[in-house]
Amino acid sequence: MDLGLKGKVALVAASSKGIGRAIAEELAVAGASLILCARGEPELRRTADEIRTSAGVEVLDLVADVSKSAGRTELVAAATGKFGRVDILVNNSGGPPSGPFESFSADAWEAATRLLLTSTVELTRAVLPGMKERRWGRIVNVTSIAAKQPVDGLILSNSLRAAVLGFARTLANEVAPFGITVNNILPGYTKTERVESLARQAAEKRGVPVEASYESWEKEIPMRRLGEPREIAALAAFLASERASYITGGAIAADGGWIRSLL
Repeated sequence: MDLGLKGKVALVAASSKGIGRAIAEELAVAGASLILCARGEPELRRTADEIRTSAGVEVLDLVADVSKSAGRTELVAAATGKFGRVDILVNNSGGPPSGPFESFSADAWEAATRLLLTSTVELTRAVLPGMKERRWGRIVNVTSIAAKQPVDGLILSNSLRAAVLGFARTLANEVAPFGITVNNILPGYTKTERVESLARQAAEKRGVPVEASYESWEKEIPMRRLGEPREIAALAAFLASERASYITGGAIAADGGWIRSLL
């Protein structure tokens, strides 16, 4: 399927590994030029080089922390300086710590807000004027199943990823007349370093082997397995494509059936 992405420019945040990297790879295969960013330089450079070699597209890689204003400003400035525009924005980041409400201070809430909500709002703010001027754009937010069906022990993620959904659903209607779509992807339990960390923490809390965490999750998932980053990436590439031009305001789960709600 031709996704109509040849010649498009995509900025993928937190894209050196995991779901972010898989999305970048999928967009590159479809012909999009890329702006990649992450906090860790060695892994970022390695990812960028591998995508350039395998897909033959232009890749700008920049060490940046999207939870910080300076990082976001530098990232967007570099992107526009290199390519002149950003057609596709994939808002993505790591997750905040797990734990009960009383374990988190006001500073922890502020840090989580910067990581999950502020980064999404401000990167969108930076690229939206150009999208409106060109009357084409795609904004894809990678959130979590926790935004729709809260997960015990993830109060920071549950709260702030749900806020991203509210932001995106409202923005989608505002920018629809300009040919811009805004959608959310809700990954379920996926084979990433984030999920590995949560599995270790859950196992330590219960005093069981880490494999027990995976087994308990798999029992909750109708497909009886964790997802692969490439399965999330395929959905992201479609939502970023020309083919998805009439889909906006969505919050689409890629979770093997874990979410049980109708809406």
